[in-house]
Amino acid sequence: MMEQARRTAIWPLVTGAAAVAAVAAALGFGAAHLLAARQAPVTTAPATLAASTPPAAADSDQTEIKIPAEYLTAANIAVEAVGSGGLDGEILTAGTVVAPPNSEAVIVARASGSVTRVLRQLGDTVRAGEALAQVASMEAATMAADRSVANARVDLARKTFARESSLFVQGVTPRQEMEAAQSALAVAQSEAQRASLVANAAHVSADGKSVSVISPIAGRITTQAAMLGGFVQPQTELFRVAGAGSLLVEAALPAADIARVAVGDKATIIAAGGAPVAATVRSVTPTVSNSTGAATVILTPVSSARKLISGEGVQARLHVGNGTAGMIVPEDAVQNVDGHDVLFVRTKDGFRVQPVLVGARSRGVAQIVSGVRAGELVATRNAFLVKADMIKSAREE
Repeated sequence: MMEQARRTAIWPLVTGAAAVAAVAAALGFGAAHLLAARQAPVTTAPATLAASTPPAAADSDQTEIKIPAEYLTAANIAVEAVGSGGLDGEILTAGTVVAPPNSEAVIVARASGSVTRVLRQLGDTVRAGEALAQVASMEAATMAADRSVANARVDLARKTFARESSLFVQGVTPRQEMEAAQSALAVAQSEAQRASLVANAAHVSADGKSVSVISPIAGRITTQAAMLGGFVQPQTELFRVAGAGSLLVEAALPAADIARVAVGDKATIIAAGGAPVAATVRSVTPTVSNSTGAATVILTPVSSARKLISGEGVQARLHVGNGTAGMIVPEDAVQNVDGHDVLFVRTKDGFRVQPVLVGARSRGVAQIVSGVRAGELVATRNAFLVKADMIKSAREE
């Protein structure tokens, strides 16, 4: 009887343990099912995409990442159109933004002396002919004295010629004396003109004590070396002024590609910040530099050059022809999601994840076999940030 009582007491414990195990198994299955349901949206490519099957065009169930336009600007995410052509139709090179010859001025001292006044400073907007500084100089005094002496000689020669002309008309003096006075007047006038041009070129002040440092163009001061009290020599650079004219891009071109580039070819300029800028080839040097071993191609931006900054380094893509049939994008545009190559196609509110089939890659350019159409806008520079935002959004869901 005692054994029967012990068995009666143990049975509830066994049945209770079985119930707990059943509940744990049910909870485990539910948690696994919930985890799978939460992780399913992370897959950005269609579920039917296989390695042996080329990606299809845009489907309605593809993932879309909503990104404000302000974020694109802040993160320097570039958006460009898918180009048509092959890898042999693109030349990727580096360049520098420069100002045309008439859009930038180097302003130097015209005489040695001490800087007595600095009228403008770095970043100021100036007008053409405006004085930027004053330099007290003994050379200025010499040029002013030469101008005054030359003008006095002109006055004396003019009076002498008038007197000799009057005497010649009266028959008092011969013609030779009148002609000699006329020649002396011409020499004095030439000397006065020379002295005046020298003084004006140096911008000698009216009192002859100093020379003015004058800006020849209107623009903004980008470099300032003039310091109050500093001693300067002739041709010392004191200021540099950049005008408001359009900018150019000087890009290096390998010698082997000189024959492939022609005036008028299309190009794309990619700056460190801002959207890509369309450009055309203005000229190509027929020889290469001894230091770099490359020729120089000059690009003229087609759109406004306000997105470019003089002196900054840029990337230039030269579209030198159609090349082989196909589509091309910058290699940075191709991202890998769950083992598949994708492009982020621009939509109204952000980007759509578009699986693509990528062919060859060369010199920073990737060939797209299928998945998108030429002309579609895709994220290029910093496209990985769009991918990061997509992954973050999937985790938050």
